[in-house]
Amino acid sequence: MKCFAVLAVAGVAAAYPHARPDDPYSVPGPQYEQSYEPAPKQVYKARPAYGNPKSEEYFPPQPYQFEYGVSDQYTGTAFKAAENQDDAGNVLGSYEVQLPDGRRQIVTYVANEKGGFNADVKYEGEAQYPPEPAEGYGNTYKKSNKYAPSPSKYAPAPYQPEPKPYES
Repeated sequence: MKCFAVLAVAGVAAAYPHARPDDPYSVPGPQYEQSYEPAPKQVYKARPAYGNPKSEEYFPPQPYQFEYGVSDQYTGTAFKAAENQDDAGNVLGSYEVQLPDGRRQIVTYVANEKGGFNADVKYEGEAQYPPEPAEGYGNTYKKSNKYAPSPSKYAPAPYQPEPKPYES
């Protein structure tokens, strides 16, 4: 009889039409009003007006002349330079340098608008290379093996594990 009552209640429940539950994951409808107005018209501003380009101010070449030299016997530094320019912009110059290998380098040059910069390099003397480096500010490091670790005073006790008792 209980079985009959349960089947009767189930039949009545199945016969009653049920509404579909709301789908919580559905896409919501639009929340705005659509307007069918045309897009706003683009307004373009006038291009900026630039003035005429300014011409660069021209300064004619000014004649000059200079000369200097250094000779230091203590360090062995020796060089000198000289240069002059005429009112047409042509530059003539030279410099000399005492090189570390004993030679003297002499450079004479001409610079102008048409030919550019032209240099003539000459060397006087023979290169001398000493067998040993000269005394100076070079590498003065001398390797020494003075460091030796001192013997350790600590001696750990020998490892002797105790045997585990046999468990049965």
